[in-house]
Amino acid sequence: MYRILIADDEPMIRKGLQKLVEQSGLPIASIRTAENGVEAMQLIREERPDFLFSDIRMPKMDGLELCREVAEMDADIQMVVISGYGDFEYAQKCVSFGVKEYLLKPVNKNKIQDVLEKLIRLDVKQRSEAFVPVSKLENWVGEMDEAIWTLKETEIASLLGAMKSELDAYRFKLSRICDVLGELSTLLSKRLNTRDVFTMSSQLTLEGTSNEEEAWERFASSIRQLMADLKAKRRGKLKDPVEEAKHYIEEHLAEEVSLEEVAEHIGLNASYFSQLFKQSTQETFVQYRTRRRMEKAKKLLEQPHYRITDISGEVGYADHPHFTKTFKKYAGCLPSEYRQRLGIE
Repeated sequence: MYRILIADDEPMIRKGLQKLVEQSGLPIASIRTAENGVEAMQLIREERPDFLFSDIRMPKMDGLELCREVAEMDADIQMVVISGYGDFEYAQKCVSFGVKEYLLKPVNKNKIQDVLEKLIRLDVKQRSEAFVPVSKLENWVGEMDEAIWTLKETEIASLLGAMKSELDAYRFKLSRICDVLGELSTLLSKRLNTRDVFTMSSQLTLEGTSNEEEAWERFASSIRQLMADLKAKRRGKLKDPVEEAKHYIEEHLAEEVSLEEVAEHIGLNASYFSQLFKQSTQETFVQYRTRRRMEKAKKLLEQPHYRITDISGEVGYADHPHFTKTFKKYAGCLPSEYRQRLGIE
């Protein structure tokens, strides 16, 4: 299943392209759209698409600059440039950025289908040519399994370094590295669970990874978390990192606690923690913290002796107008109106 991103500043063209892709009948997992290159880059960082369709002329960041930035990310995203007839020579400059296809406007269903089929064939070919032998993966997993089970942190660090050096020799794109690390994580959990002593589960999340170093750091963090879980299980005490984070947030609702601070408190990489938290709660760190603040504000508003200005401080808002605006967005009414509904003057 493939993920597609369409970047074009004209709403009708965006919708038209989206419809043509949907009608292709090919295995499409998701289609997202962006109004310009800046928005497209934000969406790419959140979730890497497999294919990018980009107009050449867009405000803020044009298609040429967008393709250049994507190429620098080394993200293994197959790019298609869409241009008007007069822009075709300009569009050809994108060839140095790895653009696979050019489409001249107007675009029709047959053109889109042909391009998508070509991109999919190319993707299948690249994936079949880029693989790590199963025997090597099994050896790595076996060594990590033993080191984790015996809690040899130094040996784990050495193993990770050796694995990275070997994988670097393959010169994989970021997406393939993430595939390999994800496969290793899955195999490792299965291997640990064959011991039938404790249930072990890796919480590796690689969606939104922006570079190779971040991918390896998330993988290493997940290994460290497995070891921490194993230590805790052997002592009869196991702390869930997300529940520990929630507890910390709850105790510091009146303060401007950052995601980085909470991640450091529970001993996780900030980027890895962010992904883990969202995966577990279905909310971003900021969304969760805001919701908990507003829920606490409601409880305090239900107690007549609290002044509204004091309540804003109690839930971490030094700027009272910002508190009232946030509360209204969350509850659908101002704090004073909320009290009036309860009959509190």
